Amino acid sequence: MTENEKSEIETLNAICREAKTAGKLSGENLTDLYELFGQRFTKALGAVKEGRVKKYIFHPSDRVVWIVVGRERDYLIMPEAEFCTCDDFYFRVLDRKVHMCYHVLTQKIAQNLGWFEVFEEHDDCLEMLMNEWKKDTLKG
Repeated sequence: MTENEKSEIETLNAICREAKTAGKLSGENLTDLYELFGQRFTKALGAVKEGRVKKYIFHPSDRVVWIVVGRERDYLIMPEAEFCTCDDFYFRVLDRKVHMCYHVLTQKIAQNLGWFEVFEEHDDCLEMLMNEWKKDTLKG
């Protein structure tokens, strides 16, 4: 990860912590995030506000799966790896044209602010749901 990428993430996390404490994103927060991420931030904030971030918790394993509902399909997000199953991730992030797709940015904002929907499922459903999400990816 480059210094610029680290700075983006650190700034994003600091702004989200501040916003979580305040219970909202301030005008200054919005400006700072837009300056960092441009249209990706605009799209991400729209997705968060529309409630398109889902956190699935499977029991009894307590495995967590994050999903961002996209315009055409659901995208599997792995926040620790900053991974997404979208085409932008494969074509722009892996080619280092951008640091993260807007779905990963969406998940990070939603998680930091606590603005996401939680679904609790039994472990028996994990394989079926993962197959659905993967099927969507393969159609791509």
